Amino acid sequence: MELMSGGELFDRIVEKESYTEKEAAETIRPIVDAIRYCHEQGIIHRDLKPENLLYESSDEKAIIKISDFGLARFVQGELATTACGTPGYVAPEIVAGQGYGKEVDYWSIGIILYIMLCGFPPFYEENNKELFQ
Repeated sequence: MELMSGGELFDRIVEKESYTEKEAAETIRPIVDAIRYCHEQGIIHRDLKPENLLYESSDEKAIIKISDFGLARFVQGELATTACGTPGYVAPEIVAGQGYGKEVDYWSIGIILYIMLCGFPPFYEENNKELFQ
């Protein structure tokens, strides 16, 4: 296991408040590449969020990596059905109880990108039940 001493993307978002489009693209690109690789191997992460994206060092241009594969699942041609993930980042098909695949990871990446650009989440409610409505 690698030591990721640079902290979470979450902390950098809080510190920076919002990113330019260029900064956000440079930050998210390696995550998209890593998720694409996972998907090619038949793995969906299912819990992408800024807290699970870690930097190798505190350097501004440090390498960012995906962590916490605790909810990840190997899928080979079938759809996953387990309701899991973090509220606010969960794709609509998971909330609806439908079968889903790798697209749920891209939904979560879109939410992260939105937060980076705007400084706040696209969906927010104090109550998860209301959030999922």
